[in-house]
Amino acid sequence: MSDLSLEVVLFLVLAALVAGFVDAVVGGGGLVQLPALLVGLPGASVVQIAATNKLASFCGTSISAATYVRRIHPDPRTFLPLMLAAGIGSAGGALVASLLPRSAFDPIILVVLVLVGGYVWFKPSVGELTRLRFQGGQHLTAVTLTGLTIGFYDGAIGPGTGSFLVFALVGLLGYNFLEASAKAKLANWATNLAALAVFVPQGAVLWQLALPMAAANITGGYLGARLAMARGARFVRAFFLVVVSGFVVRIGGDLLGWW
Repeated sequence: MSDLSLEVVLFLVLAALVAGFVDAVVGGGGLVQLPALLVGLPGASVVQIAATNKLASFCGTSISAATYVRRIHPDPRTFLPLMLAAGIGSAGGALVASLLPRSAFDPIILVVLVLVGGYVWFKPSVGELTRLRFQGGQHLTAVTLTGLTIGFYDGAIGPGTGSFLVFALVGLLGYNFLEASAKAKLANWATNLAALAVFVPQGAVLWQLALPMAAANITGGYLGARLAMARGARFVRAFFLVVVSGFVVRIGGDLLGWW
């Protein structure tokens, strides 16, 4: 990948900046960053794209997770088992990612984009109050299953993991949006770390691209987390939908041979 043009690098760095911001506020930054990598690196393998995406996401998620922990103080009785289960699931998913053919990747991403974009469109406001649906052992079981399932998805494919975690914590467990976002960010940090533990030894990370994308993702994650503390996530909803819609058109057009 030493033949990357300056235009492609700038496009991917900008995508990483936007992804970090969106991921910190509403989750789902991978819905921006991973499709951008698919568009910008048509000759790269699935595992190279997944690994480079994970490295950049891990750096941004580290900053936004630390910001949430300092401000929100999430309950460790939920986020610790969630992180552990999500990390285990992600490591398993990362092993599967190296077996996926590139031809299967774009359709999966397109379906995920449409589903999550539709959810955001039809559910403009979720999780205003915390009303936990489970207690004790049932709560721990629900948290563990959530972490394993979404963690495996994140390791294998990835985009939308933050949003899926938030949706599960709000819709299944009953947390309010801000608490769910904080816990989801910690779990997403664990999934990214676990996946990198598989990808880095494989030599799959495109470091010359991953490092500038990581710096951009960190900047976006910091700005997004700070803004989420102050204003919440509704103000980025329209922007998020526009970005997701653009990638649906771009990847859908590739699959249909429009371009």
